[in-house]
This record gives sequence, C-alpha cells and structure tokens, in this order.
Amino acid sequence: MTSVYDFQTTQINGQPLALSDFRGQVLLIVNTASACGFTPQFAGLEALHKSHGQGGLAVLGFPCNQFGGQDPASNDKIAEFCQLNYGVSFPMMAKVEVNGAAAHPLYQWLCAEAPGLLGTKAIKWNFTKFLVGRDGQVLKRYAPTDTPASLLQDIEAALAA
Repeated sequence: MTSVYDFQTTQINGQPLALSDFRGQVLLIVNTASACGFTPQFAGLEALHKSHGQGGLAVLGFPCNQFGGQDPASNDKIAEFCQLNYGVSFPMMAKVEVNGAAAHPLYQWLCAEAPGLLGTKAIKWNFTKFLVGRDGQVLKRYAPTDTPASLLQDIEAALAA
C-alpha cells in the first residue's frame, strides 16, 4: 500500500467506504472511545470538521475498544452516543482494532508510516491522531493528549499545501 487512498473501511452504519473517495482532501484519522477521559475531544474534532470541512479537511473517527474496554457498545450505540452527546457529523467508521494481529490494515500502515515516541509503532491509547496530506501520505502523528485545537496550525498548513 502506498497511500491512504489504497484502503477500504466500513462506515459505522455497515456501508463500505473507499478512502479514495477522500482523494485530494486532508484527513485527520482518530481512534476514538465513548468512555475515555479524552472523549470530550469529540467536541473539538466536530469543531474542526465544521470550521475546515469546506476547505478540504475530513475528520474520520474509528471507534476502538482495545484500551481499557472504553468502547464496548455496538456500532449503533456508539453512533447514537456521538450524535447525542457531541453532535458528531463527521464520518464515523465501524469499530476496529488498531493494534495487534487483528489491527485494521489502515492502522497497520499508519503506524508504520508514522511511528510514535521512541519509534514505537503501537497505538498507546484512545484519541491518537494521524494527519494525512492531500497526496494521501501521513504528515504527522499526535498523542492522545494533543487536543484537536492544538493541531490547527498543522491542519491549516496541510490545507494550504
């Protein structure tokens, strides 16, 4: 795989989605959880989606239950939670694994393209973020503690590129 556009995923409603549908856009890919200390970041992600979506930013959420069992619900319940509590209107995908042998191929690729601190490839926790440029290449990886608002300068630079 040579770019993010080579991958397929499944939307939270069960429909397939080719990431090539986002060709030419800047992507912010985030593994999410509904019962995590970082869950309030959904509000910031939605704010980025609303403020920069028309300019070419697509936020993509990937629920994951691998960290402390913090997203055990069904895809339907996760979608309902995100909409009711945070007004999420950006695309949410079906629940995935982001680490280990069963990790989604997209996450295997993202982690190889942008290792974390000290070169670690594994995702450490919920709300790890990857910024992908308009060319489909990973620009940067962000820690769960990096708030959506703190990414604004990098996002705007990627949109301007």
